[in-house]
Amino acid sequence: MTDHKDVFLRIDLLDPASQTLKIELSWIPEVHMQRWTLPIWTPGSYTVRDPSQHLHSLAFYQQDQQVETRRLSPSRWSAKLPCLDRVRLVYQLEAKQLTVRTSFLDPEFASLCLSAVCMLVDGKRWERHVLELLLPQGWRGFVPLPQDDAFYISQDFDQLVDSPVHAGAFEDRPFIVDGCHHSLLLIGSPPTGWPDTLVEDIEAVCGAAASLMGESPPSGDRYQLVIQMLDSGYGGLEHNDGAVLQFAWPALAEPNGYHQLLQLVGHEYLHQWNVRRLRPREYIPYDHGVAVVSDSLWFAEGITSYFDLALPLLAGRSTRKTFLRDLGKDLSHVLLSPGVQVQSLADSSREAWVRLYKCTAAGADSQISYYKLGAALAFCLDVRLRALGVSLAQVVRDLWQSFGQVGRGYGRCDIQNALAVYSQELADQLPCWLDQKGTLPIKECLDQLGLILHPVLASTAWTGLTLADHPKGVRVTRVRFESPAHHANLVAGDEIVAVRGHRLYSVDQWTLLQSGAEPMAIIYARRGRLEETQVIPAPNRTQEYTVEWNPHAPHEARVLRDRWFEIH
Repeated sequence: MTDHKDVFLRIDLLDPASQTLKIELSWIPEVHMQRWTLPIWTPGSYTVRDPSQHLHSLAFYQQDQQVETRRLSPSRWSAKLPCLDRVRLVYQLEAKQLTVRTSFLDPEFASLCLSAVCMLVDGKRWERHVLELLLPQGWRGFVPLPQDDAFYISQDFDQLVDSPVHAGAFEDRPFIVDGCHHSLLLIGSPPTGWPDTLVEDIEAVCGAAASLMGESPPSGDRYQLVIQMLDSGYGGLEHNDGAVLQFAWPALAEPNGYHQLLQLVGHEYLHQWNVRRLRPREYIPYDHGVAVVSDSLWFAEGITSYFDLALPLLAGRSTRKTFLRDLGKDLSHVLLSPGVQVQSLADSSREAWVRLYKCTAAGADSQISYYKLGAALAFCLDVRLRALGVSLAQVVRDLWQSFGQVGRGYGRCDIQNALAVYSQELADQLPCWLDQKGTLPIKECLDQLGLILHPVLASTAWTGLTLADHPKGVRVTRVRFESPAHHANLVAGDEIVAVRGHRLYSVDQWTLLQSGAEPMAIIYARRGRLEETQVIPAPNRTQEYTVEWNPHAPHEARVLRDRWFEIH
């Protein structure tokens, strides 16, 4: 049954070799001045991507007559109507970017992020949207929306653009989480095939996420998990009723590759609670046309990143030793990053739009990921709460009940209030950890658990240079701040011509020539001129930390550690 207020969206995929989407929107206007906008960003990916750069051939029709349109901004248009009869908006979009937040079409399959495809018509955001897919013969459509015959029905624009579209000659696989029937769509496969236990392991990890939150998944039976197995790439994007993941089969072949994939599955699955429904108040509702700043992304992503380390353990698919190994890697990133002394966690969240997704070689020294630093803060909170007989998971569940479950957005004060129920001291401490740099008591919290940080020294002396092979030689891509290379006045873009009197042709040769801590005479080219310098490598530099059991830990620390391993 249709309603006169419905917005109809048709996506034509009939010519996949063109890698171009043909799109038609149709609706009955209520005012003579019509305006519409193509979203500039995708929720869950906090940067402006401007999909309008891929749009062409836009035309607006009423009664089969073309109506003149005016472009108000790069992503916004208007048209003045002679009457209020039904209108049609048609346009085409290039679909050549295979990421979780863009659109892709080729003769094998389609993967569409609808926030980069569908226009938002002024006054129609909260009206029902009806989607029709025109597919090549033999293809099936996969959309986490209810169907009515050949149409997919969304209750409003937000639900529509939160529903990724996949199409091709695929079969989906069922899996069950806490009694809810989900769908698993596998696009591509590793050369050796998928593990026989894939579905069982995914069920276990997703079940652990539901157990952590203390309830059945809020998506119910509609959840659709898509895994795209590619030759390169990594990432995921959460949705209310699903997630789209990309993973590289060479990475899957690594010793910990499958474990990493399960962590990614758990991370995105947990997002249906934390991020999608338990949301910072700045994102209720989403403003699809503006970059909206929030200092709460550390909670949205950092908390989730901390828990994803543990989900395989809670699912019985990993060990405490592996959990400590993964925690050590995340803590190493924080402890060894120069950016942690430059950028606060709150600023890392606020600056996501201009820093995290657009990180440059130089920027890596002046910023810190709110994923990694947020996970480190989550660890500290969890340990301090564990010492009081509660857990971070309980605080998240409390926030879910008070905010996420009822559609209320939270702010910093709400997180503090949730902590204050169990510890006023922690609530008062939180702003310091968020706003001041280098304040997290990581080592102290490890000590509380009877754990220690063990430094792993680099096998070669450190120069601070990151190099890459280039058609004309070996180029500097990054110089770490306050490193030997920095003090030698080398900069990104320099070409390293010779080292210790030997011509340099590849990065592999550099590895051989830079061994040892003796001074290195370097000839380099900068803007066509040859220069000389000397780099004095730093020996015995800590490359990373591992988290180890302290054999001398007191009894109370060992008891607390056992409780902490339970996570939930």
